[in-house]
Amino acid sequence: MLKEFREFAMKGNVVDLAVGVIIGAAFGAIVNSLVGDVIMPIIGAITGGLDFSNYFVALSKNVNAGNLADAKKQGAVLAYGSFLTITLNFLIVAFVMFMIIRLMNKLKRKQEAAPAAPAKPTAEVELLTEIRDLLKKA
Repeated sequence: MLKEFREFAMKGNVVDLAVGVIIGAAFGAIVNSLVGDVIMPIIGAITGGLDFSNYFVALSKNVNAGNLADAKKQGAVLAYGSFLTITLNFLIVAFVMFMIIRLMNKLKRKQEAAPAAPAKPTAEVELLTEIRDLLKKA
């Protein structure tokens, strides 16, 4: 059974999938950093520091806090601002991924459309070309 599992795990598709998942996770961290550390601060600066994460509706009479963290300690709250922030982050990540994949596809098409280098003539063709050139000189 161990031998059979090892054969399964070492098949090309399983290893390729594992590498893809690891690279995907690392790429996801890069895109999340791009969104959280570069794009969202720019959006915050443009909108005057607008931060949806502290928007909530109190579902209990006991809640009178001004920020979400304290309000959650006091009772039930509907944290719609967190949902808006996560939704906005998702849309930005999806757009960035779309642009990256679009660029990759464009580069791939350009590479495929580039004309291939002409094939090197065979030895027979080279010999015939040399004979022709010698006959022209004579």
